[in-house]
Amino acid sequence: MELNSEYWSNRYQENNTGWDVGAISTPLKEYIDQIEDKSIKILIPGAGNSHEAEYLVENGFTNVYVLDFAKEPLLNLKQRIPEFPDEHLLNADFFTLNDKFDIILEQTFFCALPVNKRKSYAQKMHSLLKDEGKFAGLLFNFELTENGPPFGGSKEEYLNYFSPYFETLVFEPCYNSIAPRSGNELFFIFKKK
Repeated sequence: MELNSEYWSNRYQENNTGWDVGAISTPLKEYIDQIEDKSIKILIPGAGNSHEAEYLVENGFTNVYVLDFAKEPLLNLKQRIPEFPDEHLLNADFFTLNDKFDIILEQTFFCALPVNKRKSYAQKMHSLLKDEGKFAGLLFNFELTENGPPFGGSKEEYLNYFSPYFETLVFEPCYNSIAPRSGNELFFIFKKK
């Protein structure tokens, strides 16, 4: 099965979106709450319905971009926030994006990619960040599976992908996961090398 834009559009059309918890996840909310500069350029790739973008906008952030393969979640975000700039809604393949961001937030995008794309994902994240840029969010911490998405993984595996490109500021079991994901998430903050 190819996880292309049609696959993801179908998931939204069938309301088969188990990853969508209907609100921003607690770890990302708490991370966002400590960011002082509300003008920084933020990307949320594989954003889905992007409750994170909604939270950012509601809290005064002015330079938020969301990217998704499927157009349905971008339209959903636009319905919830009509003033969200159209040019910040990116209906595209992540690997074709060429821009620079201060922060990139990860929330259930990495785990949805085929495992053979993980190295390319790490390289692309590095290329999309400005110097001193940060890459932060959540990664699943359970055994890598053939069946997915989501595809799992371990801290050690993830470090193999990310340590060539990023300095680790924080990478630890998540203490404030939502209940269904408790014990299965790692929170990280990486800084571009």
